[in-house]
Amino acid sequence: MKIQGKDTFFCLIPSKDTYSSLGFIKGTFRNISGLIETIWTQMMMYMGAVGSSRVMCDNVPGLVSRQRQLCRRYPEAMLSIGRGVAAWTAECQHQFRRHRWDCNALERGQRLLGSRESAFVHAISSAGVVFAITRACSQGELKSCSCDPKKKGSAKDSKGHFDWGGCSDNIDYGIKFARAFVDAKERKGKDARALMNLHNNRAGRKAVKRFLKQECKCHGVSGSCTLRTCWLAMADFRKTGDYLWKKYNGAIQVVMNQDGTGFTVANKRFKKPTKNDLVYFESSPDYCIRDRDVGSLGTAGRVCNQTSRGMDSCEVMCCGRGYDTSRVSRMTKCECKFHWCCAVRCQDCLEVVDIHTCKAPKSAGWISRT
Repeated sequence: MKIQGKDTFFCLIPSKDTYSSLGFIKGTFRNISGLIETIWTQMMMYMGAVGSSRVMCDNVPGLVSRQRQLCRRYPEAMLSIGRGVAAWTAECQHQFRRHRWDCNALERGQRLLGSRESAFVHAISSAGVVFAITRACSQGELKSCSCDPKKKGSAKDSKGHFDWGGCSDNIDYGIKFARAFVDAKERKGKDARALMNLHNNRAGRKAVKRFLKQECKCHGVSGSCTLRTCWLAMADFRKTGDYLWKKYNGAIQVVMNQDGTGFTVANKRFKKPTKNDLVYFESSPDYCIRDRDVGSLGTAGRVCNQTSRGMDSCEVMCCGRGYDTSRVSRMTKCECKFHWCCAVRCQDCLEVVDIHTCKAPKSAGWISRT
């Protein structure tokens, strides 16, 4: 079954001092730095005016009707979504740092097929919005939510009785808001790609909740745990990223079922995907050359590891095209010593290293399929 629909992911990368207010939009962009500056300037101008949120939200391209409604109703949440974009973009780039496709294509507005990479991006981006909205609730940055109101009174765990206290992360609100905002665009469509995206969005939201952990503080004489005060807190976002990376490697290829209401596994030898699994329709390209239609920037100019035998090796990363070597000098910290008490002092040393970068193919331009 051929899937015609493709997504273009649009994200705003934060400037040094500010985060873009509307960072999670699916659409087309050409000049990201100019667009960030324009939207941020417009937001600052409009925020002081009556009805500013309506003006701001109505002028952002790529939002569907439901997303504009949420933007107008919760303008302060858009700042948090911008932070979520920064978190998931950095995490995506970290997880793919040693691979041919390294998540940087998203910053240039390249489209992705219904591939494993698209599945991961949908999951991690949805997770990033959950994480950012939930954190904003706990920090009192949003008028519409606060700490988890259900965590009150006394409870019991394997260590005994304790009292709920502090500020438990309101993960349920974060999931509810992320589902309403992120899924809004996909719910406009009824095709296979929309179902795939909705499934992976949900898997990303569930991943954040999976690592919600209970933290406690002991009270009593000499630190004894006569009394305990506990709260629920999200784990570092890296745990979510690592978990979804494992799901990416074990992603399940699916096809639409006969009535078009869901999907089934493409290979009957594999198990049916659970709500926690990532799913995809189309096999990934090799990402060796620049190709707009598949979201590939190619690997020309990418740094490779001459001694590695993994995905970042020069043989694999450069797709057999060979690589160039340049010798560069850089300053590093060396001869570090601990001084009582309490500092570490280092010398500045000049280090000469060889940098290996992949050669470009003979035809280095974008592939055109028209």
